[in-house]
Amino acid sequence: MTFDEIIDYRGQHSQKWDMMEPSFGVSPDDGLAMWVADMDFRPPEAMIRRVQEVASKGIFTYFGDSAEYNRSIQWWMKTRHGWDVDEKAIFTTHGIVNAVSMCLEAFSKPGDGVVIFTPVYHAFARVVRANDRQLVECPLALRDGVYAMDFDAWGAMMTGNEKIAILCSPHNPGGRVWTREELQGIADFAKRHDLILISDEIHHDLVFPGQKHITMPLVDPSISDRLIVLTATSKTFNVAGMHCGNAIIHDEKLRAAFAKRLGQLSISPNSMSMHMTPALYSPEGAEWVDACNAYLEANHHVFLDGINAIPGLRMMPMQSTYLAWVDFAGTGMTQDEYSARVARDAKIAASPGPVFGKGGESCLRFNIAMPRVQIEDAVGRMQRAFGDLQ
Repeated sequence: MTFDEIIDYRGQHSQKWDMMEPSFGVSPDDGLAMWVADMDFRPPEAMIRRVQEVASKGIFTYFGDSAEYNRSIQWWMKTRHGWDVDEKAIFTTHGIVNAVSMCLEAFSKPGDGVVIFTPVYHAFARVVRANDRQLVECPLALRDGVYAMDFDAWGAMMTGNEKIAILCSPHNPGGRVWTREELQGIADFAKRHDLILISDEIHHDLVFPGQKHITMPLVDPSISDRLIVLTATSKTFNVAGMHCGNAIIHDEKLRAAFAKRLGQLSISPNSMSMHMTPALYSPEGAEWVDACNAYLEANHHVFLDGINAIPGLRMMPMQSTYLAWVDFAGTGMTQDEYSARVARDAKIAASPGPVFGKGGESCLRFNIAMPRVQIEDAVGRMQRAFGDLQ
């Protein structure tokens, strides 16, 4: 396997590449797409072989018998995360954002408060508002240059109207792998304020060597009666277009409520994703992930060193994911000014920080899951674009 191959995504209906010009004014002909959270790497060959095998048979009927699919999830969670998953606890959804929306519908009502810990994945706020729930933004603290929990401040914000909290673990966009103590604090916070806890763990496999993600069920088993864990192959293996995710719910009461909402919407999984997942959650898939994480960590160091060499710019050191968080506050520029330099001068499309909520006002998020030579190119572009600050 190689992650150095430069793949031409232009004209292939890649949102990240084909939509960056209308979104940012950056042409894909000479620009770099560093915004949408998918990778510029080929997925494992095992999955490609499985898709070709299915296609060659020409059978595209309604999918039945999900035993292999469920076993692959159970095997992966046990071998990679030490987590025993009950087959009955697995619900398949059309991606993680779809799962979040269904949780809001199943476990709250319009007007209820939903807590998010900002800055955080922008789709959380979007679906909370779209479901007519009250968005409650609890800002993360910044300590020693990285994000940290701030339970005292958050507790003072609670009114009793809050019904759900959504945790991003590992954290997007900060790249933090939360410690066991921090996760226990989240569990205690949910119990103290009687909150259903949605733990979005979509990035749980993309953890740099030497770091350890702890899935929430292993932190505090006593919160199983208020816990939903969301997982997917999409971020891990760069297959976001298959729109397949899982809500894993061990509590029977919560399970019944979620199953009811699933039935009301008449949602059933895409058949191709049911074939693809067992090919990904496999020993070959595990080998691919280990190699990918090592490559991403090296990309992280190249980008971190290059960005932090620019006066006024500060990139948060990462422990996981492929999403780099850069703060431009030290430049003294407005958001429009530094964003224009990145898009117009560096010709890089990066995600604007304010969409991630409170705490993101002076930042941009950069996707570093691309061949190393392009990361080096991005660093050079940024250093030239802000060359007058040197």
